[in-house]
Amino acid sequence: MSDTTSESHPWSNNSPNGLAVPVRLACFPSTASNDPYIHTHAANAKIMKADWAFVVTTGMAALDVILRLVKTGQEIIAEDNLYGGTNRLLTYVSQYSGVKVHNVDTTDVDRVLERLDSVKTRLVLLESPTNPMIKIADIRTIAQRVHEQCPSALVVVDNTMMSPYLQNTLELGADIEYHSGTKYLSGHHDLMAGVIGCAAAHVAEQIYFVINASGSGLGPFDCWLLLRGVKTLGIRMEKQQSNAIEIADFLEAQGLKVHYPGLKSNPRYELHKSLASGPGAVLSFETGDVGLSERIVESARLWGISVSFGCVNSLISMPCKMSHASIPAEIRKQRQLPEDLIRLCVGIEHVDELIGDLTNALKKAGIEVKN
Repeated sequence: MSDTTSESHPWSNNSPNGLAVPVRLACFPSTASNDPYIHTHAANAKIMKADWAFVVTTGMAALDVILRLVKTGQEIIAEDNLYGGTNRLLTYVSQYSGVKVHNVDTTDVDRVLERLDSVKTRLVLLESPTNPMIKIADIRTIAQRVHEQCPSALVVVDNTMMSPYLQNTLELGADIEYHSGTKYLSGHHDLMAGVIGCAAAHVAEQIYFVINASGSGLGPFDCWLLLRGVKTLGIRMEKQQSNAIEIADFLEAQGLKVHYPGLKSNPRYELHKSLASGPGAVLSFETGDVGLSERIVESARLWGISVSFGCVNSLISMPCKMSHASIPAEIRKQRQLPEDLIRLCVGIEHVDELIGDLTNALKKAGIEVKN
């Protein structure tokens, strides 16, 4: 069964519910055959190629649940170009839970291996592509080497940027894959959710215990909304991705430095092709001047200014002033996160209109646009 068919038919034809799962407003997850909580678990497990999947209240709640598997005195190796919220939570854990966090450039496998400790390392936390620099990590090689050198460590991947439609990290060797379901899995920005997929039963049992004990499971109506979003994931991703490819080509033709794994000029183009079935719909570019970037963002009309991504509407932002503003400026500089960086999250609008709006924004900002 193709991925698109799996998403639009996330349960068996034997379901007693007909063509749609009814909204069943239970107080807590049940084992009823028409419970949206149960169906949402099954649907997300199916598209993530996971044996076990869980849904919680937000993407950050998903990470918080995963971090409960780390004990005082243990260590985490994490990408140094992480989502701002992830960085904030890891900073808190390192300050108050006695957990050491090593931030490294995970595009260099050796940098990861240098930090591995066969006794202390508990998690290796990856994003690929990263947010917002769209850096690509060799998930398959890192997972293999980590499991060889540190069998007790878990490889965890935030796969939100790709969605399960384009990349299945559990099949690449990861132990845990998680998503902000608020993004592509929902697709409409009308709910908040987090999704966790596990490859092994003993890990799933620990994850379930934390969710059950902390009461962080997703409510029934949000489960129903999330299940609805999963049904259209494939068709949305195809349209958003095709738009993003054309927009990346347009921006690169203007002489701007574009970060996007769908460009053949990207040094990690072939690596990403070996990991995922497509480059996705998020890209970023540099202008070389913060003021110029601000004028571009402020001049856009079709592109909404927002820190989020993954919905059907196209969004534009400056990460250093928005989603990553919580990271101190000196750390952003140390991690080579450009202050002038603009991130585009491409939606399903007509691509000519999106490029036209960007053209007008670039011209208003003072850039001479090439045809």
